[in-house]
Amino acid sequence: MAVVFPSMRVDGQVALITGCGPGIGRALALGLAHAGADIAASEMPSRLALAEETAADVRALGRQALAVALDVTDLESIRQAVAAVQERFGRIDILVNNAGVNIVKPAFDITPEDWDLTHNVNLRGTFFCSQAVGRLMAARGHGRIINVASQFGLVGFEGRGAYAASKGGIVNLTRTLAVEWATYGITVNAIAPTYTATVHNAHLREQPAFVDYYVRRIPRGRLGLPEDLIGAVVYLASPSAAMVTGQILAVDGGWTAW
Repeated sequence: MAVVFPSMRVDGQVALITGCGPGIGRALALGLAHAGADIAASEMPSRLALAEETAADVRALGRQALAVALDVTDLESIRQAVAAVQERFGRIDILVNNAGVNIVKPAFDITPEDWDLTHNVNLRGTFFCSQAVGRLMAARGHGRIINVASQFGLVGFEGRGAYAASKGGIVNLTRTLAVEWATYGITVNAIAPTYTATVHNAHLREQPAFVDYYVRRIPRGRLGLPEDLIGAVVYLASPSAAMVTGQILAVDGGWTAW
């Protein structure tokens, strides 16, 4: 019997990505577009111009793109955004839950407002975006949901009380949805990046001691880049990962292998 080699392409599929401004979201949008997907790039209403820039870059790669306003803490905003993507493309094959916040404070200093914002964006937003898109995927009998967790959802680290708790929640939410939705043809996986250099944390990288501290914890010997995450997400979205669900793929340069 001839061997069938599964594809690492996602040609003609439609991917909705949350938090699609500069940084990880933009890199994942371009990576999926390069692999053949059309892209719905979402951002907060006040930051929609950033999603428009990402959408323009996607079109430059020859794929269709839509910029859509989406506040993941607002259920009506989620409903409207998903409906807009459905109306434009007719379906959503891939959901990447990337939107997130990271408030770095000692545990004694975390306020209720810090805690609530972190969990509302990172964990609550991931669940309700997955729920809204998952219903459409279940009706079609196919879907790929990829959550952006963190290495700090797998191991503890100082100053990340609220963030690590929210990302740990994403890790087990990923497993739970994978079990519950497998019969609908939906796979649910997550990636767990290490510290990733983006425009949002550029000011921290101006401190040599900060960079040295992190680099010494990463066996690969450097900080992560948004582009380092593309391969993992494209793989999990592709036919090659058809039997992969409920898994957390650490893209951490070896941090969690210590």
